[in-house]
Amino acid sequence: MSDIRKLLVANRSEIAIRVFRTAHELGIRTVAIYSHEDRYALHRFKAEEAYLVGIPGEPIRSYLNIDAIIAVARQHGVDAIHPGYGFLSENPEFSRACHKNGILFCGPTPEILEALGDKISARAIAAKVNVPTLAGSDKPLTTAKAAATIAEQLGYPVLLKAMHGGGGRGMRPVFKPEEIAPQLEAAMRESLAACGSNEVFMEKFILRPRHIEVQLMGDEHGNLVHLFD
Repeated sequence: MSDIRKLLVANRSEIAIRVFRTAHELGIRTVAIYSHEDRYALHRFKAEEAYLVGIPGEPIRSYLNIDAIIAVARQHGVDAIHPGYGFLSENPEFSRACHKNGILFCGPTPEILEALGDKISARAIAAKVNVPTLAGSDKPLTTAKAAATIAEQLGYPVLLKAMHGGGGRGMRPVFKPEEIAPQLEAAMRESLAACGSNEVFMEKFILRPRHIEVQLMGDEHGNLVHLFD
């Protein structure tokens, strides 16, 4: 049985509810956070405790407020924080803040997140160990001109992706040159809102791909397993 007695889920909606369900089955008390705009959201009522974070008018940014989330956790005796996916789940500073405050972060260490949470860094690690990767940019794209140059090198269609994103947030396909500027702006805007960073990069876009995903799960004792789907 886990030593976790009270778990806060730093996420919202179905993502949070799924974690709550598992925690309930394990006998762990659950804590929800919610933005002002989510005060009537279902996930608030599925937890045994729920607390407001952020201020009105910031429905997404509230879930990216590391200081506010840590303050709630400390004030209410939370033992562990589960980030779900998206939002702060791949943010090394959030993992580090949990560790500094004696709270278990249900996820990778800050060092691993720094290496793999940054998609360009993760691509470089994959290439170093001879894992095939799609052709793409090796640094963040900050201007439409730079993005257009890379797109011409890769050949259309291309895909703009959030460097620190997950769950498809900040991802935009581009099929022709005139779409570069508006799609880059949209990708950067969504990435900033959902992930707290507006850094995006580019990969070759594969039409009608077959999605193969491998999930890695490890613990603090060095045990590692993979789930293939």
